[in-house]
Amino acid sequence: MVTAVRAGCSVRAVARQFRVSLLTVQRWVQRAGRQRLDRVDWSDRSHRPRRIRRTAPELEERVVTLRSQLRDESDLGEFGARAIHRALLELPVPRAPAVRTIGRILERRGVLDGRQRLRRPPPPPGWYVPAVAAGQVELDSFDIVEGLVIAGGLEVEVLNGVSLHGGLPVSWPGPPVRATMVVEALTTHWRTDGLPTYAQFDNDTCFQGAHQFPDTLGRVTRCCLSLGVVPIFVPPQEPGFQAAIENYNGRWQAKVWARFRHADYHALQRRSARYVAALRQRLAPRLERAPTRHRFPQEWHLDLQARPRGRLIFIRRADERGRVEVLGHRWAVATHWGHRLIRAEVDLETDRIRFYALRRRAPAEQPLLLTQRYHFPRTGFRE
Repeated sequence: MVTAVRAGCSVRAVARQFRVSLLTVQRWVQRAGRQRLDRVDWSDRSHRPRRIRRTAPELEERVVTLRSQLRDESDLGEFGARAIHRALLELPVPRAPAVRTIGRILERRGVLDGRQRLRRPPPPPGWYVPAVAAGQVELDSFDIVEGLVIAGGLEVEVLNGVSLHGGLPVSWPGPPVRATMVVEALTTHWRTDGLPTYAQFDNDTCFQGAHQFPDTLGRVTRCCLSLGVVPIFVPPQEPGFQAAIENYNGRWQAKVWARFRHADYHALQRRSARYVAALRQRLAPRLERAPTRHRFPQEWHLDLQARPRGRLIFIRRADERGRVEVLGHRWAVATHWGHRLIRAEVDLETDRIRFYALRRRAPAEQPLLLTQRYHFPRTGFRE
């Protein structure tokens, strides 16, 4: 690089030729100066500053002593870095150190009372279902984005979905979402891309069904069960469970909704379809590594009056007495598991509910807490 510059090439041209930054070329040219190249010291130099201003040991000792005095004698009871700095300004000290310097002195001397936050590694994605956490099966997560309005007062809602391991995205923007629209969207998506083992939703009545009556399963839940997909319902207030779909919701709003001006539903749907197609193309390697999805049954049709079969999973946090509410009933699970997470698996084939303990600190340990009999009533579906 230095030879090329000395030969008359511009510094920018040399930087482009060697694919380095302009600053890199300038630094080596300055290092070489007018010396012969065989006499230049090309070795790396330390980034340590040439001059280090250290606080005098006597002043450090005075800071530590003053902290002890303020802790024992201060009327305000304040003895942090700011309080020490104020006290030093009142004393005949030639140059009082800055607040940040005082904080570093206290940390270096080991006299700080606060403890650093202990950060534990996060649990694996889908940790609350062992087969999903092990990467053996796929989970599709769905959510609704509300509160969007096209200029002119046209209300918009978006049904978004994303697979946990493959990141397979889907989006259906349009008028306010209803359960019938969700069923149509899910069946169309699963016919094309295959069925997951699990489908995750929040507790919205559009997904789960009415909440005011016990033993109620909505249209979307019955659709999943009839296809052999296990629906999972997670509380929206709990952090982490909806992380994948919430992340996709944010990206969709930033890359589709906020970037362009949409005249109507059709324009928004076309723009969204282009984004989803481009995102799928970029995620192709990840989709190839994802667990295999199941084939959609050819002659399937949804019979809402048929008795539901299969399994449902509810993630719940117990109250102070270790009780959780599932399908409109309150179950006393374990008094020692108050205010903790519980996975309730409703088996409609064996008429059982099994409650498992969940802990983020030990995601692999999910002991069985209780098994209860539960029989879903043979009542028809109310439109």
